[in-house]
Order: sequence, then C-alpha cells, then structure tokens
Amino acid sequence: MNVAEPIYTGPTPGSPEQVIPIIAELRRLYPQAACSLDFTNPLELLVATQLSAQCTDERVNIVTKQLFKKYTSAADYATVSQEELEQDIKPTGFYRNKAKNLRATGQRIVDIYDGEVPHTMTDLLTLSGVARKTANVVLGNAFGIVEGFVVDTHVGRLVRRFQWTQQEDPVKVEQELMKIVPQKDWLDLSHLLIFHGRAICDARRPLCEQCTLTHLCPSAFKAQPKAVTKKPRATRAASS
Repeated sequence: MNVAEPIYTGPTPGSPEQVIPIIAELRRLYPQAACSLDFTNPLELLVATQLSAQCTDERVNIVTKQLFKKYTSAADYATVSQEELEQDIKPTGFYRNKAKNLRATGQRIVDIYDGEVPHTMTDLLTLSGVARKTANVVLGNAFGIVEGFVVDTHVGRLVRRFQWTQQEDPVKVEQELMKIVPQKDWLDLSHLLIFHGRAICDARRPLCEQCTLTHLCPSAFKAQPKAVTKKPRATRAASS
C-alpha cells in the first residue's frame, strides 16, 4: 500500500511569514549557539577555520589546543617548514594543502598587513585558501563585522530543505539568503542552522518526527531515505 506524500500547507518558502518564525524557534531551541571552534584572537580563528575544511570542529579543537601554543603569530606560520607544519596539523586531513595555505597566509599577513589579520572582506579574500565562508566566519566572530552569511554544508542543506534556495554553490546560496534573512540575523542564524543540522536535520536521516519546525518546512518527512529492497542471494546447489 502506497503512503501519500505529506503536503506542505505552511507559509510560502522564503517569505517573512516562514523565515521569521523559523529563526525564532531556532533561537528558542539553541540559545547558546555560537562558533564551535576554539580561539582567543583573529589569527587563531583564521587558522582553525582553514583547518576545519573536510574536518569536524571537534577534531580541529583537539589539534589547535597544542598548535596555538606553538604558533602564536603570523610569522610563526610563515617561517615554519612545510614538513613540520604538515605533521602538526596532520589529523585534520588534507594537511599538505592546508599547511601550504597557512604558510602563505602567514607570510602575506606579515608582508602586507604588519602581522595583523586584516578585517575587511576584500583583504581577507587575498589570503591563500580563504574564500567567503572563512572570511565571513572571521569577520563575524572575531571582529563583530557582518558583511555576509556563513554557508557551510549544514547551512546549505537546511536552507534548501526550507526551500529558501535551490542553489548548490555556496556563494549563490549566500546571495539568496542575504535577500530574505534580516541582516541582524545573518551571523546568529548561521550558528543556529549548524546546530540544528547536527542535532536534528541530518543529511542522511533527518529526525523529522522530533523536529518542531515541520509545519514550516516543505521538506518535512520527505527527505527520508528510501527503503532499499534487498534481493535474496542465489544459492548454489550442493555438490553431489
């Protein structure tokens, strides 16, 4: 017997009537939502964010606990050998490319910005390995400057499920979010979406039955993985 697919009857996706209640409910659910990378200054956050590519924040925090004791300035990253830095960040994965970018970033910060992490989008984007996501993380969380919307895998997945966008490219997703989300919510909402993505709205098995946003989500109960019917294995006749 086929089960009818749920029909969404809530507010128009992307409208203030849908967006604002979602933000309010996420704030209620995750009042402590914040950047989950450990840092004490802009340089540490810049490094941690670069290391977080294809790596969990938890693992990054384990690595940076010792890393930040050893490397305390941009000059430290600029002068360390490629091989030594690779070993220090190896658990975060893709360590060769990350080490290369961190060394180049450290050198540029020393040469162009007098050893201080720049605090404009334009300048941050000149650093090796830094795209808009990393720049937005650093600007918003280290400097309190909100120029854009942080779009990671969790954010992208959730906003597509809310039907706020159909885009896959993070830059295009960001552009569309900036049109429908009030600017005062840009930074907080990115944290809230990440927390909800980790706790409830999983990529493979979203826990829609536990979610309090189902009445506002066009994808509720539709993003479940389809059951796979396994074919019985063919058995060979016993040898006579």
